Amino acid sequence: MSDQRDLRADRREVTIERIGAQGDGATSTAEGGVFVPFALPGERWVIGGGAPDVRLTSSMDRIDPICRHFGVCGGCTAQHMSTVFYANWKRQAIQLAFSYRGLEADIAPLTAIAPRSRRRAFFGVERTDRTIRIGFREDGEHTLVDIEECPVLDPLIVAALPVLKDMALIAMPPRTNGRLVVTKLDAGLDVSFDNGRKIVPSDDRQKLAQMCKQARIIRLIIAQDAIAEHAPPVVTLGGVGVMPPPSIFLQAVPEAEALLIDLVMSALPAKAKRVADLFCGIGTFTLPLARKVQVLAADSDKRALAALQYAVNQATGLKPVEIRLRDLFHEPFSARELEGCDAAVIDPPRAGAAEQTERIAKSKIKTVIAVSCAPATLARDAKVLIDAGFKMGPVTPIDQFIFTPHTEAFTVFRR
Repeated sequence: MSDQRDLRADRREVTIERIGAQGDGATSTAEGGVFVPFALPGERWVIGGGAPDVRLTSSMDRIDPICRHFGVCGGCTAQHMSTVFYANWKRQAIQLAFSYRGLEADIAPLTAIAPRSRRRAFFGVERTDRTIRIGFREDGEHTLVDIEECPVLDPLIVAALPVLKDMALIAMPPRTNGRLVVTKLDAGLDVSFDNGRKIVPSDDRQKLAQMCKQARIIRLIIAQDAIAEHAPPVVTLGGVGVMPPPSIFLQAVPEAEALLIDLVMSALPAKAKRVADLFCGIGTFTLPLARKVQVLAADSDKRALAALQYAVNQATGLKPVEIRLRDLFHEPFSARELEGCDAAVIDPPRAGAAEQTERIAKSKIKTVIAVSCAPATLARDAKVLIDAGFKMGPVTPIDQFIFTPHTEAFTVFRR
């Protein structure tokens, strides 16, 4: 009984003051900050005591989520926010990232991206003896939520889920867990079971190949073994077909990718002749750039660069492209190596490009075009360039990762 009384005593009512960086409602108490998932400013909640949080009042900015799995699957954190509140939250998060570095940033209105547009999904897969679960992990938990719908993913991926479950019964041994990567390419889906069976018998391979046709799967990989390929696995970038290796990085949404390419091309100096494309991947910006200027393209991913080199070799109408395998975190290009480049395009991972940015700041490059999926590290790197004499233009936020705390950001630095 004493334990129950203690639990009841720990229940308390709080009023939400603000939204945290990860989308949780936040408030201050005598014991410190408290974060309440899916809460909005002005709402009153009862929390603590080992029991589920209970909402007592609702904000005018609260709306009904559009997915039955919201609040459970861990994929989305912000389907409960009104459109205006949501856009302001994302813009303010970027503003705060720059303010933390002592910088004032002109943040443009959030560029909205339509639901059901994401072309890549990293699913968890669990197989028992007879059943398959495919979905996403609960937020902060190991529990895999078996999804039946998703308002974020391209409809072709969602429609393929029943077939993917049938495939998993063949591709994965009983009582195993794994990862399934699905990407929509130009002609259909590219599917890779990362933790599947090492050896797939001939009869099963034939069954899987037939299943691929049902779900418009053009390439199927199981444990790095190519099981079926019904059409060239191609994605078009800058008018050039690229065959991305399984599970390789792509911009998450084609619409956002096209917008970013337009922004990058528009930011090129009028008289630019040679541009460095750093963290180039499979050539999202390299190939459009090469229609206008010579390009020095660098990345540490051998598979991505091999795909880019093959695409460059097959393409026509491109300016010269020099491709370099380079770990720009540990071996950034020096100021001397960047001589002859009129501009640099930087699109690093979430960790940012601190080391490379410091070298650029010491170089003669006068224009830096920055694309970032992590405003915090973008702001950190921006301070290095601004301290070196660059001026930062407006920051354009693009909602490439809808219903999550993440936002793509674009800006240009000029000396």
